Amino acid sequence: MDCRPDNRFLAMLRPIPLRRILILLGLVAGVAAALLPATSQAQDQAFSTWLQELRTEASQRGIQAATLDAALRNVEVLPRVIELDRTQPEVTLTFAQYLQRVIPDTRVHTGRQLLKQHQTLLNQVAETYGVPASVIVALWGIESDYGRRIGDFSVISALATLAYDGRRSAYFRRELLDALQILDEGHISPDQMTGSWAGAMGQSQFMPSSFIKRAVDYNDDGRRDIWMTLEDVFASTANYLARAGWRKGEWWGHEVKLPADFDPALAGLNIQKLLADWQALGIRRANGHNLPTTDRQASIVLPSEATAPAFMVYHNYRVFLKWNRSTYFALAVGQLADRLEEG
Repeated sequence: MDCRPDNRFLAMLRPIPLRRILILLGLVAGVAAALLPATSQAQDQAFSTWLQELRTEASQRGIQAATLDAALRNVEVLPRVIELDRTQPEVTLTFAQYLQRVIPDTRVHTGRQLLKQHQTLLNQVAETYGVPASVIVALWGIESDYGRRIGDFSVISALATLAYDGRRSAYFRRELLDALQILDEGHISPDQMTGSWAGAMGQSQFMPSSFIKRAVDYNDDGRRDIWMTLEDVFASTANYLARAGWRKGEWWGHEVKLPADFDPALAGLNIQKLLADWQALGIRRANGHNLPTTDRQASIVLPSEATAPAFMVYHNYRVFLKWNRSTYFALAVGQLADRLEEG
């Protein structure tokens, strides 16, 4: 039997000359280059058509051509915004972990310093709107870390991306039109209108629709500036809460201690009882003292499946939920405000 290798097989094993490899790679690259621009051009054309339709709608709404020219000149689809919108992490933090992340001791310490630093202004705003200074500062701290994290996305491009993308296009289209109206009114310039990837703006992180309804020109300079003017930031925050139904002189709630036989079915905002009734069920303040002796109604909130911690919440807690529907968020704002007042 002839065991010598077949010459045809040896030929297959010969190394391919580098020149041939480069030619093949060039052909592949050429095909890819021919396909990609066509796809990109089609996408660009579709977005341009959509943008022109948006411009027409904005013009019909009364927004000036010069504003639209400036705002839409460099607008673009932001892939990072789509990525963030589609890959939002599921909430897996426990309430304790959330509090540790949102109101660390450093944020409490900074908040107490800023509360003192801006005490005169905050007291004026508190008197005007009936919202405590500590609550204003607590929301400021949680929303933007006292103005240090307002987001660096172009609000117009971010909202245009989300409106064009289609997942929640109607909602974000309305927000985009509101953002264009804000520019048209001269409150901020397009290059300074920065915010989160979802379009939340400034130090108070208002969506454009909230800005239009609730933002305030407190220093009376003709602009409602929640990006750089603290007078407007504080007053806009307080006005939002006041318009949402904040009751002056009432607090949001406090931690309580539940009896061992407490029925968890009694927890939740859908159940309200007079404090005397909760007292009769064995509920006490966290320090063991009796509940306040008022005729106020309250609900019990359990942020986790366990019966501790437990919170007795009043009307103003529900106002926090109008700002952000998260139970964790509302409780965190209240507790940060409490800690700021302790300083």
